[in-house]
Amino acid sequence: MKKAKRKERITSFSAVLFILVSTVFTAVGQIFLKSGVGDITSISSVLNYQLLMGLLLYGFALLLVVKAFKHGELSVLYPILALSYIWVVLLSNFILNEPLTQMKLLGVAAIFIGVTLIGIGGE
Repeated sequence: MKKAKRKERITSFSAVLFILVSTVFTAVGQIFLKSGVGDITSISSVLNYQLLMGLLLYGFALLLVVKAFKHGELSVLYPILALSYIWVVLLSNFILNEPLTQMKLLGVAAIFIGVTLIGIGGE
């Protein structure tokens, strides 16, 4: 039985860029979803503008992720998606006036360090 040749895959800059942009769209989509759930008063109001916009942004982010995965290593690209947590913490503070506590900032720093280390390891 022949062993399959392992094709070395290098993650392209465009793949990283697609993932980074998708994290922003995901975070903004979450802000829209959070804003939209406050407007739900009945079954007919489930599909309001904010919810639809949130879903649309999520869908666009998914397309970017799929495109990125085609041109890079999953083990490098997928952890970058964790940056969306950072954007959500920051956007929640600025747009939704949610508190930015020391623990949240520590979590943001930990995520950033982790994503950076994985990125460096993947070259």
